[in-house]
Amino acid sequence: MTRMTPFSSPLLLGFDTMEKTLERIAKGSEGYPPYNIERIRASSDGCNAERLRITLAVAGFGDEDLEVTTEENQLVIRGRQSESDGREYLHRGIAARQFQRMFVLADGMQVTCAELKNGLLSVDLIRPEPERMVRKINISVRD
Repeated sequence: MTRMTPFSSPLLLGFDTMEKTLERIAKGSEGYPPYNIERIRASSDGCNAERLRITLAVAGFGDEDLEVTTEENQLVIRGRQSESDGREYLHRGIAARQFQRMFVLADGMQVTCAELKNGLLSVDLIRPEPERMVRKINISVRD
């Protein structure tokens, strides 16, 4: 019996990589750290680009403990806290844990900046309005 997926339609050509990406996202959906995604209102500069902000709650992490990168079409945010040497804990309820959070970016999405403030890491994204392009394909006739 063959497995039917939404992307197995003969009308959806070349979407097999998207299907693999969706499967990878479904497998790695851990809830730490919590995050928000918000749409930023258009600014007064007249730019018609879509603006988004991803905000992660990373209390206890400093800027040297965080890494924000783009790898192919993914935004990858990693956090690794260094162990505090010389401390003797009577109780340790705040874990020094590491994380990796990945977001798949649509074509054309660009990371503009990242800012750490009050335990919140904000990453701003922009997607410039794509140019509308219509291209005529010539038909060759062979008899």
